[in-house]
Amino acid sequence: MVNEEMVNQPIYIADYNYPLPDERIAKYPLPERDHSKLLVYRDGQVSEDRFYNIGDYIAPNALLIYNNTRVIQARLEFHKPTGARIEVFCLEPLTPHDYQLSLGSTTGCTWKCMVGNAKKWHDSDVIKLQITNHQSPITICAHKEAQIGNTFAVRFEWDEENVSFAEILDAAGELPIPPYLNRKTEESDLRTYQTVYSRIKGSVAAPTAGLHFTEKVLDDIHSRGIETDEVTLHVGAGTFLPVKTADANEHVMHTEIIAVPRETIAHIQAKLGHIVAVGTTSMRTLESLYFIGAKLRDVEMSKSNNLEIHVGQFEPYEEAFDFRLSTFDSLQAILDYLDATGQTTLHAETQIMIKPGYTFHVVDQLITNFHQPQSTLLLLVSAFVDGDWHTIYDYALSHDFRFLSYGDSSILNRKS
Repeated sequence: MVNEEMVNQPIYIADYNYPLPDERIAKYPLPERDHSKLLVYRDGQVSEDRFYNIGDYIAPNALLIYNNTRVIQARLEFHKPTGARIEVFCLEPLTPHDYQLSLGSTTGCTWKCMVGNAKKWHDSDVIKLQITNHQSPITICAHKEAQIGNTFAVRFEWDEENVSFAEILDAAGELPIPPYLNRKTEESDLRTYQTVYSRIKGSVAAPTAGLHFTEKVLDDIHSRGIETDEVTLHVGAGTFLPVKTADANEHVMHTEIIAVPRETIAHIQAKLGHIVAVGTTSMRTLESLYFIGAKLRDVEMSKSNNLEIHVGQFEPYEEAFDFRLSTFDSLQAILDYLDATGQTTLHAETQIMIKPGYTFHVVDQLITNFHQPQSTLLLLVSAFVDGDWHTIYDYALSHDFRFLSYGDSSILNRKS
């Protein structure tokens, strides 16, 4: 049962608006990514520094968790025999459903896609794309299958054996930079729109809080005794969806796939009280763990390693959860489940909505950029600082901070 008071308490998205002139949106990153400005928020007070000093604001015994996902070149441009241009934007794999299996497929795969100019792509049409910058020319064929809301299932096939879909995307795809940058993808984005620690392909948007890190910053953090670990959440295009409903509770959150190694969960359990999330994607992953563990603890597990684990949008507010369960015990339930099923990595899906009124279970500090007005990410920030987001954003606006994906950074301490 959902806690009606929590869910039905309106959250007027208009209350999370602020003026963001176009000139404050960073269209490009700084030449040196760790030289971005850093806003520091603690106990209602704001100060500023440079990102390369971020180690000064993290406790020496802390555990910093980042998202190791890598952005794929997910936008493909096809043409019909008539010359009509059809843009296909790959969002997530359907068959095989696993990202690595689908990207590694050499025989074909099906993805959920957004399609530009979809009205000109009839169901019987097979559209094609030629790759000429390979050892031998490759022809990719796309078949439009079932419609899924405002997206489509698209089947991809190609005529060259031993070439993976990941290689197809690398050769023919375009990196999808955020739409609010209002410019085309440039060669430099292939480097600057990836974190230095990205390695697991699958995102269609970067976990941008991590764009400020350099190897030098990571070395400095490690030299202070701060430990690091990683999770994977493949960022979907839904991260850019604006809240179009007056009451944010009526907004439908997108679902994203997460993967967390067993050793990372054990590491988090050992460091509770000192967890730093790099970005909202890491935050959503880490906070989802509490509810996953609560589910696994409540249910008599069948020893099946094919269990589909999903955290719903409003599950953090359901009365069915015993919120007296400690975070330590919740994480232990996940560890026990993985051990019982012989798995080394937790695979799950999360649709979690972190909004004002949410109780945080895992994360103590958040490193994040400055988000769009009236967005679910701004709701998350507001929840983390107990509604004091205006203090942070007013300071950033009045002190020449750069906003959004290529903009400046902040480190926020949770108000308890």
